[in-house]
Amino acid sequence: MRNNVRMCLDILCAAFALASCGVDMPKATNSSFETMTVKTTDIELPYKFSARMKGQNDVTVTPQVSGQLMKICVTEGQQVKKGQTLFVIDSRNAQLELEAAEANLQAALAQENSAKLEYESNKNLFDKKIVSSYMLNNSENAYKQAQAAVAQARAAVNRAKVNLGFCTITASVSGVIGEIPVRMGDQVSPMTQLTMLSGNTTMYAEISVTEAVVEEMVQNSVTAAEIEKHIAEMPEATFVMKSGTEYPHKGRVVSLTGVVNAATGSLTAKVSFPNPEGHLYSGIQGTVVMNFAEKDVMVIPQFAVVRLQDKAFVYKVQADSTAAAVDVTTEDTGNGKDFIVTSGLKVGDRIVTTGANNVTEGQKVLFPEEKKK
Repeated sequence: MRNNVRMCLDILCAAFALASCGVDMPKATNSSFETMTVKTTDIELPYKFSARMKGQNDVTVTPQVSGQLMKICVTEGQQVKKGQTLFVIDSRNAQLELEAAEANLQAALAQENSAKLEYESNKNLFDKKIVSSYMLNNSENAYKQAQAAVAQARAAVNRAKVNLGFCTITASVSGVIGEIPVRMGDQVSPMTQLTMLSGNTTMYAEISVTEAVVEEMVQNSVTAAEIEKHIAEMPEATFVMKSGTEYPHKGRVVSLTGVVNAATGSLTAKVSFPNPEGHLYSGIQGTVVMNFAEKDVMVIPQFAVVRLQDKAFVYKVQADSTAAAVDVTTEDTGNGKDFIVTSGLKVGDRIVTTGANNVTEGQKVLFPEEKKK
């Protein structure tokens, strides 16, 4: 007890000695919170759309004739060029039909030649008044029938050649072979799907453009005649795969439907992406991202907004340097650090930014700096 009293006396003496020597004791100081003045600015907002890739020319490969599948010349996932042979169907019946059609054509040509000779002979005799006009007309009609028979026989030959050509199925476009559900030896017909050929030099992603873009078009009074110009002015698109990998080539909107879907309030757009390396395939899902410019909007840091349940508010600095909570509505900018204020604030308002979560209603947040001596 005596030691404690002695310690207190020593402290008092030391304090008295310092005061008598003119040494100032440290004073508690209040520091101001960080604030900002609200103003308008231009910003680009990333709009994201779910999409599925589709080849520029996705072709269902089916045979034009029936027969036994003799050869499969490609494998699933193989890159092929236009005109390359894909499948071969048994062509023996088609070859026999062609030979028969060619034989019929030769017979028809011989018949035509005979009918022509008879008609020319009767015409010469008629001119000499040896035969009647009846015989001349009959020979002329027989000649015309023979000519028609030749035309029919020639058409049959051409049809047989086409059917023979259908036995060799080639790629109508350059692209990638999809699943092949058939095997050699299968009996195929025009109802059989042999594979799907995806023309993947250019890929399309179909997206539903959000209502915000629709409203922009309405405000700008975009007519059907101006739709191509509006499409050309739309921003570049980025395709992000489900894994988060960003496709290196940028895309462009190439078409936009002129009718708004009544159920969703959106337009359907088609975005074209070049695919020179063949890394994109039909059916790949991902996200198309496009940055649209917003002009003259109020942007504030996200940490300036305090959320309490379903409400959002900021602390506005009053004339007496105290803070007053103000309800605001915001939109996310997508950059992870800012909000766009749509209501609750006006240009010129001063708000608390860093430390807003530690402010209470009516608390003084700005303190004048002391003048240096």
